[in-house]
Amino acid sequence: MTKQPTIITIDGPSGAGKGTVAYRLAQTLGFELLDSGALYRIVGLLAHKQGLLTDDIDEDKLADLTGSLKLSFRPNTDTCSVDILIDNQPLMDDIRNEIVGGYASKVAVFPKVRSALLDLQRNLANGKKGLVADGRDMGTVIFPNADVKVFLTASAKARADRRVRQLQMAGKVADYQSILADIVARDERDENRAVAPSRPASDALVLDSSDKSVDAVFDEIFTFMQNKL
Repeated sequence: MTKQPTIITIDGPSGAGKGTVAYRLAQTLGFELLDSGALYRIVGLLAHKQGLLTDDIDEDKLADLTGSLKLSFRPNTDTCSVDILIDNQPLMDDIRNEIVGGYASKVAVFPKVRSALLDLQRNLANGKKGLVADGRDMGTVIFPNADVKVFLTASAKARADRRVRQLQMAGKVADYQSILADIVARDERDENRAVAPSRPASDALVLDSSDKSVDAVFDEIFTFMQNKL
């Protein structure tokens, strides 16, 4: 019998540090990495470019766009992140800014969009040793039977502070109040949407990273993982 891949899910709001910890876990364990937030950001960005994010959004058109995507991920050890490929071509657009994050939150509320991405996400682990999945509903909806589940959170203030520092280090202008307001609004949408709201799985380790270093967060998650596997 073929051994099933080990699945580790890291859920939580944007800015809590999920991506950094997920990448580090995947590299340490030799697992595949899924950044589901990137998927919704890609759909949101392409929907915006195609003029679909109107006041009266057509869910079917969004679902058709989502279902046509051919996405893959490629580790980038130089940047300690994952390059995203569409039709085997690297995505060159910046999807990590606050504007695209807003697009992602808007398209993520639609059940048909989420359904279109479901199979793609679940199939990423096929034939692999394991998968670390980073997102909002990885442990509750996409991989409800995951071997290890974590919900990583942080206060809106802590996440806004981190984002401001990131932007300033990149030489970009950072408006703290605007960033904080955007985070609060996005949390409201993600936590209260009718489909797959962002919340911890009942068997997840819930960890607040507001006052913790990346190393401390990684160590707590790694210890939890070792006790579960």
